[in-house]
Amino acid sequence: MDKHIVIIGSGFAAYQLVKSLRKLDGAAPITVITADSGDDYSKPELSHVFSRRQTAGDLIKQTADEFAASQQIALMNYTEVQSIDTEAKVVRLPDHQINYSELVLATGASSLVPAFEGNATDEIATLNSLAEYANRQDRLAAAKSVVVMGAGLIGTEIAMDLTLAGKQVTLCDRAESLMPTLLPSFLGAELYQVMVENQVRVKLSSTVQAVNRHHQQLIVQFDDQSYVEADAVIAAMGLKPNILLASNAGLAVNQGILIDDQLRTSGQDVYALGDCAEFDGKVRAFLQPTMLSAIALAKTLLGTPTPVKLPASLIKAKTPWFPLSLSGQTAGVQARWEVTRYDDEGYIAKAFDRETETLIGFVVSHEQQKSAFPLLRQLPAE
Repeated sequence: MDKHIVIIGSGFAAYQLVKSLRKLDGAAPITVITADSGDDYSKPELSHVFSRRQTAGDLIKQTADEFAASQQIALMNYTEVQSIDTEAKVVRLPDHQINYSELVLATGASSLVPAFEGNATDEIATLNSLAEYANRQDRLAAAKSVVVMGAGLIGTEIAMDLTLAGKQVTLCDRAESLMPTLLPSFLGAELYQVMVENQVRVKLSSTVQAVNRHHQQLIVQFDDQSYVEADAVIAAMGLKPNILLASNAGLAVNQGILIDDQLRTSGQDVYALGDCAEFDGKVRAFLQPTMLSAIALAKTLLGTPTPVKLPASLIKAKTPWFPLSLSGQTAGVQARWEVTRYDDEGYIAKAFDRETETLIGFVVSHEQQKSAFPLLRQLPAE
């Protein structure tokens, strides 16, 4: 059949792929199908909207129509894909179907919100997309007190930003330390101290059981029978890859949609990219691996099969009170840590494999972030 690349999704992964394709080929037919508005925006900026007093509209870099025109693609927004037939190579929509030569699933991930008890669970806000923020922005702007559930990277960033916006913030997690999947416990303890010094109430080792509304207040109840009252509640408890469409199409899935090093799924001419994809047991939900994957996949889709080679990725935390850059294995490992502290300039913390004594990860803070790139070059590829 004639060349026709179809991409499902319109987040960072999908649009990076479109841009990468257009750098190589200005004419290949491309159709993007998305259930949301399709506007191009920077998702990481959602962690800063409160202190900057920004609305959802302020974050839009290009509207869907502007992006489609600039990239010369067909863009179908507010369109739900009903099913995929990988044998016939068609995507079925509510009122018609579209044929493809290659299909890319960039369906992203959804905010993970447990099934809490209570009469106000539908009032829990999530900030994983522009649309989610738009739906809650007025209430969040008016709120004077906010509970943030989830003390990982995003939850910690949001808690800081809310506090900088003048709100009273409680940050809670069932984990024993802050950013437990990224920081060793001793740095989690430093971050905890910084948060407390800046008037954030941090409640760790506490599991949320219920969210109820009582008159004008939301009441978050914990397993230790304590509770916190607030005007708004935000869940930043992690993401769950959107795999249902792929699973229903008979594609192999696990935590994410299973792919090989060329981003191929188990279906012929079907690929997956971004937060929905799983390779070698990992879902890589950060910008750098997605960008590198999009560049490689563009070459593959245009006839030059190109494996993705991922160097160690640098993660920069948007935590202004405690600026951090990190990479490699930094939490949940039995590493030997070597720490250098400069009181005014921050940390350099290196993790070494106990047997081989090779560098496996690092965390640098404050002014020591200039050391990140030399250390990054010493780490093995992902």
